[in-house]
Amino acid sequence: MSKYWSDFVHQLEPYVPGEQPKMSKLVKLNTNEHPLGPSPKVLDVIRGEADERLRLYPDPDSSQLKDAIASYYGVQRDQVFVGNGSDEVLAHLFLGFFKQDKPLLFPDITYSFYKVYCGLYQIDYEPVALDQDLAIAVDDYLKPNGGIIFPNPNAPTGRLLPLSEIERLLKANTESLVVVDEAYIDFGGESAISLINQYPNLLVTQTLSKSRSLAGLRIGLAVGDAALIDGLNRIKDSFNSYPLDRLAIAAGAAAFEDQEWFEKGCGLVISQRELLNKALAQRGFANLPSAANFIFTRHPQHSGESLAKGLREQGVIVRHFGKPERIADYLRITVGTPEQNQALIEALDTLL
Repeated sequence: MSKYWSDFVHQLEPYVPGEQPKMSKLVKLNTNEHPLGPSPKVLDVIRGEADERLRLYPDPDSSQLKDAIASYYGVQRDQVFVGNGSDEVLAHLFLGFFKQDKPLLFPDITYSFYKVYCGLYQIDYEPVALDQDLAIAVDDYLKPNGGIIFPNPNAPTGRLLPLSEIERLLKANTESLVVVDEAYIDFGGESAISLINQYPNLLVTQTLSKSRSLAGLRIGLAVGDAALIDGLNRIKDSFNSYPLDRLAIAAGAAAFEDQEWFEKGCGLVISQRELLNKALAQRGFANLPSAANFIFTRHPQHSGESLAKGLREQGVIVRHFGKPERIADYLRITVGTPEQNQALIEALDTLL
């Protein structure tokens, strides 16, 4: 705290990221990182870019990466926006599209950065309660609003909203923007990018941190109507014309080009998720259906706090949110390697 802070800084409630511990020999299942490393082709490209050209500014338009994304999804380059992680992309779109005279709608249990952005940009918002099964109910969003945003699959629940329901929401909400945050879509869902040419009120965001194993490079993207992308570019160029460095641009493009590695990684996560689901259920856990690279679960006879603490004492870290009260006993467990998942189950057996 400093006497030079403005009142605005005092009022901010910053986002609290998942712990990145410095301890060695730790089973880290708390931040939804991919259990496999990046594509070998990505690493080769990074090595090739690490030369004297680093003295030069990168391409401010990230054309190579945008072309790769546009080709992958069958869209035009002017329908693609990229930024320094999907969090930066989200920050720009909150500022550009959600400062309206009606409240922004998003789930009451969801990615907690949404509320932080509203505080940062002084955006009016209205949380919409998940239903009794902790799922998004589209009917609850069919009311006047200044925009709608939600992750699909939702986080931290992992529940997937089918495209038919997203399309129903878009048809009923033509006067404001609907943003579908697809950080985890590749682990069990179908992207809403297939709908962008039909609905100019749709913007889809994604990240290369999860299914493409590039959390350490910070690459995010948005795909939508060209007019929406133009708005995001206006904000980007008023904030930072060079959000992605030379290595990230080349690596991101290579990640989209190596389909075989991408499918191998997603397949591993999906198969291990199902094995982990069964193992947890056999031990009395109640798991929500997950289409993500994590499982949201609770045990009816043990508090979430005690389980998280007990696992940590055995060198296994999972995410325990504690709030709101409705999810106080839930743990969010990242799907790890077979060895990590086995270590988790053995630690749970000790606790239980």
